Amino acid sequence: MLLALLTTGFALTVNAQDSEKKKTVIELPQWVKDIKISGYGMLQYQAQNPDEKSENAFNLRLMRLIMDGKIGDFAWRAQVQGSSNAGPGNPTVMLVDLFAEWQKYDFFRVKAGQFKRAFTFENPTHPITQGWFSYAQIINSLSGFGDRSGEKSSSGRDIGLQIQGDFLKNAAGRNLLHYQIGVYNGEGINQKDKDNRKDIIGGIWFMPVKGVRIGAFGWTGSRGDMTWTDEQGNAHKESISKNRYCLSAEYDKDEWTFRAEYIHSQGWGATKVDSREVDFSKGDKADGFYAFGIVPVIKKKLHAKARYNMYRPTKEWSTSKTMYEIGLNYFIYKNIQINAEYARVNDRSLGKHNYNFFDVQLDFRF
Repeated sequence: MLLALLTTGFALTVNAQDSEKKKTVIELPQWVKDIKISGYGMLQYQAQNPDEKSENAFNLRLMRLIMDGKIGDFAWRAQVQGSSNAGPGNPTVMLVDLFAEWQKYDFFRVKAGQFKRAFTFENPTHPITQGWFSYAQIINSLSGFGDRSGEKSSSGRDIGLQIQGDFLKNAAGRNLLHYQIGVYNGEGINQKDKDNRKDIIGGIWFMPVKGVRIGAFGWTGSRGDMTWTDEQGNAHKESISKNRYCLSAEYDKDEWTFRAEYIHSQGWGATKVDSREVDFSKGDKADGFYAFGIVPVIKKKLHAKARYNMYRPTKEWSTSKTMYEIGLNYFIYKNIQINAEYARVNDRSLGKHNYNFFDVQLDFRF
């Protein structure tokens, strides 16, 4: 529908080739011809028994519609998402991407709008390509998804300006270094800045051989309008800091993928996702680590996988949640697959620490 509106909004070039017989020629601008429409869906069944309370449900995990295009040296994207992030029976539909990037030079590209933050290797990975029932716990909690700071689930995105590039080519013409640095509102998706203080996030990685990346990221910023009440019952409103760093390593080549990342965060957390109430009981530090491998059993058909996935919301082992995950990804066709996994979970915040977790998804692209 959007494409139809775009095309009909442009002038039609009418060429009279014959006085008795006229032809109407529709001449579309090149940038309209370059528009690509795509999308994907992720359907989910999940079962678990935390504290020996069994629960299971079907879920519409995610649906996205994407428009990509080019205008001269600029590439642009608009992406809309529908999901059940707000809970069963309360789905959400929202704009997740809207940006343009000047791409004239490989070593210096400028992006403006709403897009993925320049933090971690996993954050910008496609949800299907990522290969698991969800991003790692530290990515969800410390990279702007259901963030520790109380942001509404933002899929790792924010509004801002970013520069990035690749440089230092080797003899084969492959770049060895990548850098990126961005300035963002610091409030998450579709939100204006609340305290006029911007988040600054940057990263750099080295690519010594094809398929290998070794990188580091830093993040400093704040979240405004956070509230708390003191012992005398007085209400306060102020900004809380976000100071984070990440260490990353990855090998991804010929369907063999291995990745590990550690994130450390300093700054008070909120009581829950989509909240501005500070929870001092969580302390002002959190960290976590994950490492996984996905390997081909049958090339382009069947992959096996295993992941260690740990998060400490107070940087103390007494509150840690660790998931030991194994599973299979089966490709029915190139653009449709079934992902299944089992996890033994150790959550020390629960009365009974250990429980079982099972997830299966049907993912497709179009």
